[in-house]
Amino acid sequence: MQTVLDPNTGKDFVSTRQLKNLRIDGSDVSFDVELGYPAQSQIPALRQALIAAARTVAGVGNVSVNLSVKIVAHQVQRGVALLPGVKNIIAVASGKGGVGKSTTTVNLALALAAEGARVGILDADIYGPSQPMMMGVSGTPESLDGKSMEPLEGHGVQVNSIGFLVNPDDAMIWRGPMASQALDQLLRQTNWKDLDYLIVDMPPGTGDIQLSLSQRVPITGAVIVTTPQDIALLDAKKGLKMFEKVGVPILGIVENMAVYCCPNCGHTEHIFGADGGKAMAQQYGVDFLGALPLNLSIRQQADAGCPTVVAEPEGEIAAIYKSLARQVAVKVAQRAKDFSAKFPTISISKNS
Repeated sequence: MQTVLDPNTGKDFVSTRQLKNLRIDGSDVSFDVELGYPAQSQIPALRQALIAAARTVAGVGNVSVNLSVKIVAHQVQRGVALLPGVKNIIAVASGKGGVGKSTTTVNLALALAAEGARVGILDADIYGPSQPMMMGVSGTPESLDGKSMEPLEGHGVQVNSIGFLVNPDDAMIWRGPMASQALDQLLRQTNWKDLDYLIVDMPPGTGDIQLSLSQRVPITGAVIVTTPQDIALLDAKKGLKMFEKVGVPILGIVENMAVYCCPNCGHTEHIFGADGGKAMAQQYGVDFLGALPLNLSIRQQADAGCPTVVAEPEGEIAAIYKSLARQVAVKVAQRAKDFSAKFPTISISKNS
């Protein structure tokens, strides 16, 4: 079994203790393998590889392999309690606006869902909510008890946004504390339903709202989105530093608008510069998750409420988003587990 490596981690299933319940009955062999991340598309090929490896052992005849996925809650900032109904929160952030953070959020969420995870999106961009349009969802969240909201759903993903609660043409003329309070309510008063991952579309920058979010929300890790140009990288570095200061690990950097390929002649041009995100990842010792091209279809599909991962699931660009999502999920799975739910709560009474 040690000859079969997990294609996502490069490690074998035995030494990582993912192989369980090995049973041998004469020449019949059966065992279970448990993955800590969603991998629906990879399971058939993995099962075949494991069966083939087991059959190379002398005396082995029939082989039965049960592959399953178990996503658990992982460690967050010290002193911050997990959110009910949510195992892991991933913040998608950028230093400045206009770098494609919301587009990355929505395609990352849809790619995780396509691999079998239960996923939600919280649109934390109070002043410029874009997830309702990108997810093709409209309406107002229902409240069954008058205190909490039911998330809306699009493409199999749970969604909540301030955009559902205000007129689309109204400007959010709120000071920082009001916006932070509204966001806190959106996060905590939504009845998220058994989510493996809640992807938070952060507002751009490192101001009041971003700081409140990164200190008070139990974040498993953050993804930084940038474009290759120097001015975007300058701001992205500030976002990265903010998360480091509050103890949120950086899962990696995504470079948007990396290269433009002319659809007519095929000429490629690095309009915003080349490899800026990759250089930033090397500078700070974090992973470079991938680069997305400057492509008209990405914008058109998001504007139409049918993002690339669902519009062209087998396309080249969807494959890049799926690779990003897989890397993020694997990185989360490799982090230390959260054991806070295992500890008993101690109550002190005067009568005892």
